Order: sequence, then structure tokens, then C-alpha cells
Amino acid sequence: MLKMYPADMRKDLYNSAMTKEQFLEILAQNGLELSRKQMDQLCTYASFLKEYNEKINLTAITDFNEVLDKHFLDSLLLSFDKKMEGTIVDVGTGAGFPGVVLKICYPDLKVILIEPLMKRCIFLNELISKLDLKDIEVINARGEDYSLAHREAYDFVTARAVSNLNALIEVCGAMVKKDGYFIALRGLNGETEIENAHNAIKQMGFECENVVKHSLNDGSLRVIGYLRKVALTPKKLPRKYSIIKQRPL
Repeated sequence: MLKMYPADMRKDLYNSAMTKEQFLEILAQNGLELSRKQMDQLCTYASFLKEYNEKINLTAITDFNEVLDKHFLDSLLLSFDKKMEGTIVDVGTGAGFPGVVLKICYPDLKVILIEPLMKRCIFLNELISKLDLKDIEVINARGEDYSLAHREAYDFVTARAVSNLNALIEVCGAMVKKDGYFIALRGLNGETEIENAHNAIKQMGFECENVVKHSLNDGSLRVIGYLRKVALTPKKLPRKYSIIKQRPL
């Protein structure tokens, strides 16, 4: 049973570009107050992202106001409806979304960034050093390989990926400890995707606790599924990625 929450469209804040004031106001409305140091870290992050993007392709979005909305706010939406504490694994983190943003805004959170491309790992380590972040680790690995070696180990696992949700749950789900959460970050069709992934959710030992809709400042819809682990993942899962792709659960 999916528990649905109405989307907060925040029409009064809509604009073609998000300002720092709008960003901070939305966070405050959701119980997240940032210090000057944290906002400075986010600004440094955005600046370094734009600079480094000239060397390797990290993102198509580098304008500061767009980064605030489509990367930073987007990364924080999952924390508006679930208290972020303990350890979170961000699988396929890319340029650090949502993992690095969560670490900046929730300093006590321990963060593990899983990224298969070494050039992105180099960027992430330089970024972490520049921001002087602690208790955050970059792992150069594929999600399914890391999952096999770290079963039932973490409080939260998430992935800001466009992969098939059935496959994504199998790749990531074994890492989540019992009573922990896999947080599915989806777009416009997220509710349908989560419903269609019912078999994978059940086989991996999860149940869908709730589904929440949010919108970015530009009106883009985000659907976030909080999947709670109620049973240990069977030892036979996850399978090899080639099989996962060919025959999703």
C-alpha cells in the first residue's frame, strides 16, 4: 500500500532561476537551517564543479542558480521526510549528488560514495579535501560488487540514477541493514515505477513504507520512495549485473 503525500508546488517561489534566498527558505520550511559555513561550502562546491567540468564532463548544469535547484535542492529532498542519521551509501554518485550535498548539510552523517569511473573519483576526492569534509569515503567500484561484500551493513542506501528500478533495487538492496531504507529517487513516472517494482521490492526483503512527491523550483516533479527492509536479502541476490539487466526481478 502506497502512502501518498500531496506535492508542495511552492508556486509563489517559482522562477526561471533559484536564488540563494529561495533555496534557504525552502530548506527552512522543511526544518533544515544551514549555517554560513555550510552555505559557503555549497558555493565552493558549485564553483569547483563548474571549473572542473571544463576538464571532464561531470554535468550539463553548471549555472549557479540551476545547480542550487537541480542538484543541491534535488539532493536534499529525500531528507525532508526521513531523519538522516547513521550511514548512507550513494551508489553511482557521479559528481557527488546526493551524497556530498547531504554530508555538507548533515555533518554527523557518515557517507560512502560509490563511483565506477576513476576520473570522477579523483574529482570527488579533490572536492572533499577542498571542503574539508570528514567521515566521507569515495569507493571506486560498481554497486553490485560493493553490495556483495557489504551485505546488511548500512542505514540508508540511495542512487540518483535513471536505471530500471527493478535492477537498481537488486544492485543496491543487499547493502541495507534490517530496518534500514533504500530510498528510490525517481521522476515524473516514479509512482508507477515503484508499483511495477513490487516483485523486486518483496524479493529483496523490502516493503514500501511511503511515497512522497516534491517539486523543484522549476516545477519538475520528484517522486521519492522509502523502502524499508523488513527481512534479510536472500544470499542468491544480487545476481551478476549481466543477468540483472537481462532478467530483472
